[in-house]
Amino acid sequence: MTDLLHKMQGSRPDGGFRSGFAAIIGAPNAGKSTLLNRLLGTKVAITTPRPQTTRRLVRGILTTERYQIVFVDTPGIHDSKRLLNQTLVRWARQALLDIDVVLLMVDAAKRDVANELFILDMLRRTEAPVILLLNKIDLISKDRLLPLIEEMQRAFAFASVIPISARFNDGVELLLNDVLRFMPEGPLFYDTEAVSDQTRDMLAAELVREKIFLLTHEDIPYSTAVEVEDFQEDQKKQQVTIHATIYVEKDSQKGIILGANASMIKRIKKLVREELETTWGQKITLELWVKVRKNWSKDERFLKQIGLLE
Repeated sequence: MTDLLHKMQGSRPDGGFRSGFAAIIGAPNAGKSTLLNRLLGTKVAITTPRPQTTRRLVRGILTTERYQIVFVDTPGIHDSKRLLNQTLVRWARQALLDIDVVLLMVDAAKRDVANELFILDMLRRTEAPVILLLNKIDLISKDRLLPLIEEMQRAFAFASVIPISARFNDGVELLLNDVLRFMPEGPLFYDTEAVSDQTRDMLAAELVREKIFLLTHEDIPYSTAVEVEDFQEDQKKQQVTIHATIYVEKDSQKGIILGANASMIKRIKKLVREELETTWGQKITLELWVKVRKNWSKDERFLKQIGLLE
């Protein structure tokens, strides 16, 4: 995947072309990143079965001859006292600014009613129309779905309600057609070949985090941060060299990330390297280091350093 971040200022296609922004929000593990990847037909956001995987705003760009929709994937919204979690919720709130439509994803199979009310209260402060997406309908029966739709419609004035299964692509085309109703006529915001606003080093760092989520347990993934310190591309050799550091908060966590005889770090490197080589079609050299930085998730200066705090 190439870095395609070039905004086309002032360019306007022929009349009738629609363009705009759609924010995908919801509780942790509602399926937001899975939906984004499904809409684009390619992976731009990491996904794991565990909540609070997403830490940044990820913009996925879907362009056809008729429209360009910029979908903004957001961290899971939840009420928390932790600095890092509060920061993630601020990212989600920021995504609601200057947006054309909001897609609220709710896990229909495993609801958190208190958190739903917290999110709905937030949405009452936005003027954008809100489409409710009841996700994971493959896991519930129809006799549970209809009462849920009625309950949610009583709680909030949604523009529409669409049951979907992002994992199995059920209802996604219907969702896309509904989103188009709210896209105004307008210019291209990004180059027609762009699929994301993520740079290649950002994607590499996120993939390292994803593999840590998938391979480790308990609090380990939530206590790690990844920073790419050097990214070099050799166009002639079609080779990319990446040096990145995995930060943890405790010595014991460093030992788990490294693994016996460096077995865990080798697995992480192998999985990330193979995925990047398949995605980019280039040879990847990946070097990873693990460093202990105690309480990094409470350190505002460090959070700014790694781009999680403005």
